[in-house]
Amino acid sequence: MVLQLTAVFVFNRWAGGHYLIASTAALELTLIHNFVWHLHYTWRDRSDSSAVLTRLIQFHLSNGLVSMLGNLLLMPLLVDRAHLPLIASNSIAILCCSTLNFCLGNWWAFAAKPGTALRQSS
Repeated sequence: MVLQLTAVFVFNRWAGGHYLIASTAALELTLIHNFVWHLHYTWRDRSDSSAVLTRLIQFHLSNGLVSMLGNLLLMPLLVDRAHLPLIASNSIAILCCSTLNFCLGNWWAFAAKPGTALRQSS
């Protein structure tokens, strides 16, 4: 969340105040970061080096779609209509999408392969 909020702040400055462009760029950066984090830490017991590209695609299709739609729908409502500050609006959008994103990652993008036991973390 800190990475996305920092990135949206920086990208908003670079994009001349076009917060939807900044939000989209920050989201993509955060998606890649989160994928790597989940691959190496959250679901490392399910890691399969042969499936990294497949998992990345699934992660982008699930988490990316939820986050992108959530941000593109919520940000105009929060910024333009509710007149909330950019960072507060982005925080709310992140929180609204995070539970669904975690569940999609757990159930689909990083799901354990059928018939395989999960490795114990050491």
